[in-house]
Amino acid sequence: MKRCGWVKLSDPLYVEYHDKEWGKPLHGERELFELLSLECQQAGLSWLTVLHKREAYREAFGNFDISFCAALRDEEIEKILQEKNVIKNRAKLLAIRDNARAALEVIKEFGSLDFYFWNRVDHHPLLHSIPHYKEAPCRNELSDNLAKEMKKRGFKFIGSVTLYSFLQAAGIINDHEDDCDFKS
Repeated sequence: MKRCGWVKLSDPLYVEYHDKEWGKPLHGERELFELLSLECQQAGLSWLTVLHKREAYREAFGNFDISFCAALRDEEIEKILQEKNVIKNRAKLLAIRDNARAALEVIKEFGSLDFYFWNRVDHHPLLHSIPHYKEAPCRNELSDNLAKEMKKRGFKFIGSVTLYSFLQAAGIINDHEDDCDFKS
């Protein structure tokens, strides 16, 4: 079976993530918020680091229920900061709460996170030709514009590169390598 070249075949969690999640169209509100939150945690780190901490984040943040995260108080974030398997960055943890609050406003205005993100691509994934993963872009006009807009809406740790990574992982942009068996 051929996979994208970035997959560390020695790590079963990474292989499973690539095969079952990455680049598959994602539409659930909770799932989109979780992925967005985790992508924001990745800033400056490897995705593999975050992926190995995902279960701890799910436990600490109420399985990424948006309303639960939006209601977190500063004291609760401080407690989460002491958890063993979360990234020890107060600003990133606060961003999950702040982004949940911003997400609730987006949902109120657009009806859903699903519509907010997928409407930008007419509800069909953008399919890119990627001969080798090192040739894939790390941002584009869509992620640039979305980052500007989301920052205005109060989202934190949201840059164009982070959003491009989110769009790839959520299947909104399909950047599987051309010879990957998971390219659709």
